[in-house]
Amino acid sequence: MSVTSETTPASEVTLNPEATIVWQQGVAHMKAGRWREADAAFEQVLTLEPQAHRAWLQRARCAVAVGESSAAGEHFKRLLQALPDDFSGWLELGNWLRRQARMAEAAKAYDRAATCQPQRFEALLSLARVLEELGQWAGAAVAYQRAVLVCGHGKLRQLHWHMANFRLERGDAPRAIEAMRQALMAARHEGDDLHADVACEMQIDLGDMLMRLGMDSEAHRAFERASQSTAEPTLARLAQVSFRHNLWQEAQQVCTKATELHPGSDRAWWNLAYACSESWDLAQAQQALARAEAIAPQPGAASMRAAIAGRRGDVDEALSAYTALEEQDSTYASSAAMSSLYSDRLSANEVVDLHKRLFAPLGQGARSAASLQRERQPGQRIRLGILSADMHHQHPVNIFMQPVLARLDKTKFETVMYYTGVALDSETQKARQRVQHWVQVQGWSDERLAKRIAADGMDVLLDLSGHTTHNRMAMLAGRVAPVQVSFLGYPHSTGVPNIDAMLADPVVAPPGSEALFTERVLRLPNTVFCYAPEVVYPYPAYGEQHAQRPLTFGSFNNVPKLTPHTLQLWARVLEAVPGSRLLLKAPSFKDASAQAAFRDRLQALGVDLARVVFRGPTGLSDMMAEYEEVDIALDPVPYNGGTTTLQALWMGVPVVVKSGQNFVSRMGASFMTAAGLTDWVALTDEHYVDIARQMAADRAGLLTLKQTLRERLLAKPAWDIDRYTRDFEQALLSCLP
Repeated sequence: MSVTSETTPASEVTLNPEATIVWQQGVAHMKAGRWREADAAFEQVLTLEPQAHRAWLQRARCAVAVGESSAAGEHFKRLLQALPDDFSGWLELGNWLRRQARMAEAAKAYDRAATCQPQRFEALLSLARVLEELGQWAGAAVAYQRAVLVCGHGKLRQLHWHMANFRLERGDAPRAIEAMRQALMAARHEGDDLHADVACEMQIDLGDMLMRLGMDSEAHRAFERASQSTAEPTLARLAQVSFRHNLWQEAQQVCTKATELHPGSDRAWWNLAYACSESWDLAQAQQALARAEAIAPQPGAASMRAAIAGRRGDVDEALSAYTALEEQDSTYASSAAMSSLYSDRLSANEVVDLHKRLFAPLGQGARSAASLQRERQPGQRIRLGILSADMHHQHPVNIFMQPVLARLDKTKFETVMYYTGVALDSETQKARQRVQHWVQVQGWSDERLAKRIAADGMDVLLDLSGHTTHNRMAMLAGRVAPVQVSFLGYPHSTGVPNIDAMLADPVVAPPGSEALFTERVLRLPNTVFCYAPEVVYPYPAYGEQHAQRPLTFGSFNNVPKLTPHTLQLWARVLEAVPGSRLLLKAPSFKDASAQAAFRDRLQALGVDLARVVFRGPTGLSDMMAEYEEVDIALDPVPYNGGTTTLQALWMGVPVVVKSGQNFVSRMGASFMTAAGLTDWVALTDEHYVDIARQMAADRAGLLTLKQTLRERLLAKPAWDIDRYTRDFEQALLSCLP
């Protein structure tokens, strides 16, 4: 039910020839996406013919398109004052109000549209949608049924399909699939009249819904049916949805099919390049990108090359590329900031200065904290909003946050999850059950989400994304809650104005380091992250055979962390421990070109490549089991391991770490200090190599440590998840005015 522009104004007035020409010019501008030029044309129409009231609708559409809310509201008002029974005006006003999270007003607008043209189903369906969002289920059911009765047999499939997607957008997969089944039943009545590509598009949506319900095998069958399509747009969407559900190999296969069917399409090659890049098939990504560019210029090519460079381990190249892109388009600022954390050549002060420069302008015109504070009655619960896109299987945010959500004191906190990602799997559903309220906001504009959060009256908003994918940094800079806190998703100061605090600990942010943060530092007493996995990973049975085998160093960190400085350190470690070997495991190493690049780098440092083993990605349980092959893990610099270090310790593998100058380069020191293993923490490169040499020489002592390491951790406060959650709660409470 998308909005389209009319080529003629309306029957309520006949335009003079000059106004007609200007109207047609305005329509042409709209079709080309030149919204401001279109608005100027329709403003001229109203000057030439003040009674051409539907020009106000065109101006409202233009204002909506460019995000000028006040102008859009005024234009809708002028239209409906002049034409109070205009169906399109009321319908589109409702759409605009709903996007602004003004649901009750949207419902009134849709109801008025339905009154204007009771034989049209669109307004009734939109009314049913918004009433469901308001939780008015009885009224929604009535509106939905009225829509079914008036739409007619030929449009039933369209109506039910729309409702299914409305519900899916809201994150309500069970109700979505009910409507989708009705749509599929209606489609069966159409029989041979149903276009094959439409049937495939329906199967994509069905598969998406089934995946969100955990019905994976049924979803895969739906995706398989959808893959029979030969239409490039349908195959592109199937690949996108498959990739979103971590079906990486399937997504690549679909994209490959699209290039075989449409070899002259730059979009098909671009989609294959993207799928390969995100799946760490870097050489194939570069080849596909080159094919796309040979057909037509690709505006996103520089960004994709930067991403490929980062995954290949060329961090400074990625940083330089993103910095150049940011100068042209501020949406790349977060990518530049993230890349800077990996750089060997930037000091801690230079990294934080870059963050400040990139994001300081976002704070202009922000709301004050006082304007968002609500009066709390004694004993009233704290409203805690959580902003995340990453509550799904294997993601570090999910791994660390799930146990906390399960233990938050519900007598003190009322939690609302604003989920900016897609509900992917059973982990997402588990998180949904552990919070009091879940708001699916993927696809929402910053403006709409900001109004919703402010209307919900959060006392504290906890951001778990930082500068990672699906972040809402610009929205947070404008302030949507009286207290905004950064945690978990980004191991550095965000540099973003109006993020008030950041959770840390005394090691990652020691007293005196406050200048490295734009936020107030809230130090948890033991460690910033508590590793308390909810999946059972059997502990290896370390025995004498482990002490007698050739010593194996290992790293399971992503390749952007394997900087030149890191590789130099590890080359020195291998030289200091004759006969040892190095196991490197990372997603990038499924790609032969990435392996070749790192072989060349290590060989240039004098490393015998026969001592190095490269491995690509596996499932999390398999990866954890592989730690049995590692005797000592080596932490990278300057971006330390986070989840990987804690996983190594959990599986009985101690880690040599170097304590750096900022949060991201002190995480290893934090974890090892919390574990009582300070003799594994180096202060210099020489110290790092010495620790590795000494620990490797004492095979008996190393075996004893490995046999008892998990038991040792569980006796420490930093691994006591109940105690950690109480400390976490206290830190949030300390933020309140």
